[in-house]
Order: sequence, then C-alpha cells, then structure tokens
Amino acid sequence: MKIAVLAAGTSTERDVSVSTSRNVCASLRRNGHKANMIDAFFGTDVYNDTDSFFEDNSDLEALSTQMLSRTKDVPAEVKRRQTSGEGFFGPFVIEACRAADIVFIGLHGANGEDGKLQGAFDLLGIRYTGTDSLSSAISMNKDYTKKILTASGVKMPQGITLHREDALEETIAHFPVPCVVKPACGGSSVGVTIVKERGELESALTAAFALEDTVLVEQFISGREFSTGVLAGKAMPVVQIEAAAGGYNYENKYKADGAVETCPAPIDPETTKKLQKAAEDACRAAGVTPIGRVDEIVGDDGEVYCLEINTLPGMTKTSLVPKEAKAMGMSYDDLTEKMIRLSLDKYRK
Repeated sequence: MKIAVLAAGTSTERDVSVSTSRNVCASLRRNGHKANMIDAFFGTDVYNDTDSFFEDNSDLEALSTQMLSRTKDVPAEVKRRQTSGEGFFGPFVIEACRAADIVFIGLHGANGEDGKLQGAFDLLGIRYTGTDSLSSAISMNKDYTKKILTASGVKMPQGITLHREDALEETIAHFPVPCVVKPACGGSSVGVTIVKERGELESALTAAFALEDTVLVEQFISGREFSTGVLAGKAMPVVQIEAAAGGYNYENKYKADGAVETCPAPIDPETTKKLQKAAEDACRAAGVTPIGRVDEIVGDDGEVYCLEINTLPGMTKTSLVPKEAKAMGMSYDDLTEKMIRLSLDKYRK
C-alpha cells in the first residue's frame, strides 16, 4: 500500500511526533509498504508528483533532523499564516494524503490529535489511522473527557475547570492541596504541575494558562501510576510506571532512564482486571477505536482512577503501547500493521 506518514505539526509535542513518525515509517517499509514521511505543517517542495513521493526511499534520519531543525520556526510561521490566511497544511501535504491508500497520523497534541485534522480528512475523503473526529475532540479536552466518562460511570479525580477570564483568587485561597494543575488540551505532561503547598498554586496556574485558555485543577490522588492500551476494544497488558525524580513529566517520559516501566505490571490479577476494565470502559464511553491508551492511577484506597485517554499513542522507542504489544508477543512491525488493518476496517463497514 501507499502510506503517507504525517509528522511534526505545530503542537508542543512536535519533536515527539517526529520520533513516532520516523519509527512508524521505517516499520511500514519493513512490512513492504511504499511509505514516506511528510511534515504536516511545513510540507515539502522536493516532489513534483505523488508517485515520486511514494517511490522515494528517503533517508528517514536526515528527514527527521530537518523537521526538528524547523521546530524553532513554528511560532513565527503560525503567526504569519494567521495573518495571510494560508491555513495549517504545508505544500504538497494534501496531495500526498489524497493519493495515499491510508494516512498514518503520527502527530500528537493540538492540530493532530484533537479532531480538527480528522474532520478535515473526513470532508476530503482521506482515510487515516486512529479514531474519528468526535472521539478525538472529546479525548483531547480533559474537561470534556471527564464529563463524558464520569457520566458513564468511569471514576476520575474530582476537580474544577477554570477559564482565563475567571477570577482565580477563590481557587488559590481554598482549593484543597496537594492538587494537580494541567492545561485542558495538552499532552505529554507539558504544563502539568503537582502543587504540594498552597503558595505554589498561583505559579502553577500561570504556567498552565501560558499554554492554554482552559485549565483543570484536580485532587491529587496518592497511589501507583499505570497505563493500559486498548486495541480493537480489548485491553492490552498493563504497564506500571515508576517515574524518576520530578514525576512522570515530559523529560522523564522520553529519556531512557526517566522512568521504570514494567509490563506486564507486577500486580495481582484482580487489580489488573480492574485497570483493564476501566480502560476499556473509558475508550468505549468516548468512542475511541481502534486503538487508544488510558493513563490510570490505583489510589492508596485501592480505587482505580482514569486520568486521560490518548487517541494517538506514542510510537517512539520508549513509548508504552509498543511495550504492551511486545508483552502480548506482538512485534513493533506487527503492531503497525495491525493498526493499519484495523483502521482500514472502519471504511469497509
């Protein structure tokens, strides 16, 4: 098949997306597909036609380096396009995606995982991996996620949603601490702060509002962290996460020694089943299919709390879903092929 791997984008997770896309594209080539990678935002001026794009066995390391070198240019280019009205997609992106049998969405975060891209592709008749626009939008916005999941009986930490125009003095003065402050739509723990003392709450809110207009303040759940992938509606093996100093933040997620991630998790069968059921219930409630990953905590009270749903799980060398697949006896290449096949099934119904 001809597969365009859509990479990079404009979000705070752009660099992680490049790593995901490079690994996926290499895997798809090993699986015999004509796959090539393209920067969703900056596009390319290398190809004159789509045949040459898919026939080109491009150097993925060099292409990744080029994409990463342009990350610093994103803010200025976003601002310029807002003025010019040129839009999100870079040169040749839509042409490549329309010519593909399917697009593997390797983007993470805003303008990739939030339903906007999926909605545009639906209107253009472009087939893509992952869940649809509505479930993407629900899952990307932690406020919407909480409303949908809790209404379906999925347990989540209690908290409040704040908007930039809200008066924050009451929250700063009275919200119970410790607590967690996080942007409503961010990913990879960017902008997330665990507030241990009341005096830290104002700076945590300032940091989160610097990234987005909507912020969540939630009760801090003391316990053990886990993550559970859901593939074709069925939970994968559970991963236990023991983060290094600083918690499971952006840096610790993507550096080799940032966390100890054990899969299958060394927990009793009953807790495993509770985590897996909660993950399945969360994805079902939000409509996420064919693949998702649910971050969870088992509190000191023994309760399972869902934190968020990732609709385009990372596929880097340190990512969790590939580790879960390996625990199932599924190689990385088997996983990417499975994701392609399951995604294509959506269009055959």
